[in-house]
Amino acid sequence: MRESEGMPRHALPQEMGLSFRVGEARRAGVRRARLDAPDLERIFHGGRVRRERFGVADDEPPWVRERHDLERRIAAYLPLLPAGAFFTGPTAAHLWEAPLPMGIHDRLHVAVHHPRTAPLRAGIRGVQVLPRMARVVTRHGIPVTDPGTTWASLGGTLGLYDLVAVADALIRVPRHPGGFRPPERAPFASREDLAFALAAGRRRGAPLLRAALERARTGASSRQESRLRLVLVDGGLPEPVLDHDVFGPLGFVGCLDAAYPDRRVGIEYEGDGHLTRAQLERDIDKYEALAALGWRIVRLTSHHIDRAPGEAVRRVRAALSQHR
Repeated sequence: MRESEGMPRHALPQEMGLSFRVGEARRAGVRRARLDAPDLERIFHGGRVRRERFGVADDEPPWVRERHDLERRIAAYLPLLPAGAFFTGPTAAHLWEAPLPMGIHDRLHVAVHHPRTAPLRAGIRGVQVLPRMARVVTRHGIPVTDPGTTWASLGGTLGLYDLVAVADALIRVPRHPGGFRPPERAPFASREDLAFALAAGRRRGAPLLRAALERARTGASSRQESRLRLVLVDGGLPEPVLDHDVFGPLGFVGCLDAAYPDRRVGIEYEGDGHLTRAQLERDIDKYEALAALGWRIVRLTSHHIDRAPGEAVRRVRAALSQHR
């Protein structure tokens, strides 16, 4: 493509990474006109980020576009991160792969230890915290609060169900169904880590955090699975077993998101990952095998969890009453 069609003529120096400071580029001999080329984006004053690494198709789901936008802003701010500063709150939770509701990433959450001065910049929510209340580690080379601190920092931001979902994600053991292989990794945190962070000092939303910690479990694989469990229990049903493996005479049959094994009733959350042809075929085979063993499977979607929780409870209660 010719320069007149929007492609810059001069390549950036090799030492210029995904994002960089303008001053750094100028010292490397990059001209001002090159910094204003269309392949670079200015998100924060004094920095640039390469556009091509964060492109997303228009037909992607809104949550995918939001995630890409957040990662683009994190990358753009990294070269500008003040000495001693680190990510916290929802931004840190994203870096720890915690499930969060949409709409809470309008700003990056950046903290410093007292007595440093919190950053003040458009698009940044700067906070100052006591050192004992914010343990800092590195995640993918990025300074970030540790998992326990990250969860405890969300007490003033999230409701009870989402605080439980984040705790579930952090203490989850990402095992393989059937237990044929060891877990992919250790959990990011233990229940004790979360309790320690909560007790480190006065936290916003402390009562909600305490309630959420009591209800956290290790078997939920997604935010909606956590919410499903809470909907069922708050609807008056017994707490189900999570991440339950079912075996038959010929061996492993399948893993259920939630189950009442004594009644042979399973609950499956059908998210977007179940819409592919390959997954659909696996599901058909699994449910057929479970039915042959006398299992009744209740299949639910986000509609039932978020907008019709009463219907979700009714369906599971009906299945339980039929499988005494």
